[in-house]
Amino acid sequence: MYQVIDLHCDTIAQMDTKKRTGLSLRENTMDIDLQRMKKGGYRCQCFSLFTYLKDVRERGETPFAHVCKLADYWDNEIGKNDDMIRKGTSYQDILDHQAAGKMTAMMTVEEGAVYEGKIENLHELYRRGVRISTLTWNFQNELGYPNPMKKDGTTGAPDDVNGLTGTGIEMIREMERLGVLVDISHLNDAGIRDVFSYIKGPVIASHSNTRAECDHLRNLSDEMVRSLAEHGGVAGINYCPFFLKTGETVARCEDIIRHMRHFKQVGGIDCIALGSDFDGFDGTTEFRGAEGMQLLADAMDAAGFSTDEIEKVFSKNALRVFKDVLR
Repeated sequence: MYQVIDLHCDTIAQMDTKKRTGLSLRENTMDIDLQRMKKGGYRCQCFSLFTYLKDVRERGETPFAHVCKLADYWDNEIGKNDDMIRKGTSYQDILDHQAAGKMTAMMTVEEGAVYEGKIENLHELYRRGVRISTLTWNFQNELGYPNPMKKDGTTGAPDDVNGLTGTGIEMIREMERLGVLVDISHLNDAGIRDVFSYIKGPVIASHSNTRAECDHLRNLSDEMVRSLAEHGGVAGINYCPFFLKTGETVARCEDIIRHMRHFKQVGGIDCIALGSDFDGFDGTTEFRGAEGMQLLADAMDAAGFSTDEIEKVFSKNALRVFKDVLR
């Protein structure tokens, strides 16, 4: 069985939103729960503290206050299931947990507005365990800009003008110093260019595919893929159907493999990882959910990927980046 490291899911945020229904991280009807992760061969799942600014602000709550409450909820859910999964903040934690027969949960941020432009808030979330962070979601914030959205919700032309703000540059430099992986998923083109200019070490796109195979601005251009590879980083393949194929509602293995092949052609096999975006998109996957991940490995094998290549995509590439950056 191939071991799985998944760089991004929205399971905790979805559970927090629906917590009055009694959802359990151990067993539920969503894309991810611990029982199905175990069946699927999971070694580490990165659980995001996704923050939807519109709802937070309508409630009169500050983004930082909200993300701290979500971190409390995250800690509680992981703590209740210590027999199966444990919180990790480093490469060594993942090794130690595996040796103890446990999976690892890593805390991540999706929406840089939660820092409210303050380095001290980054320090607090680092103390809480955050080790991966996007700079934006789909709204402009103190750090930078996403690519523009049309009124119908689709993306417009790429924004190659509005780079990171001064605060954004200061923030990513501090992230690199601390050992927080800068995540370029959701960031606009100009901001991504700036990240590659200011960050010396590995950068990740936790849940992004290739524009060459699906022309959507949430996906990466070939130039971005090459820069990601040159920095020693990885892109997590996103299973959201319409980031795989225009107009699609089901994530099919053949489409995921198309994107993998393009990543391999442009950046090499070492820049590919998994970033499911489970519990963060509408639509379904051909392999159902976390329990079906070995079906994707089987499809990769049938498509001509070697055992070594599958191991790299499923876990080893992400683990290498964790070893290089996290501390």
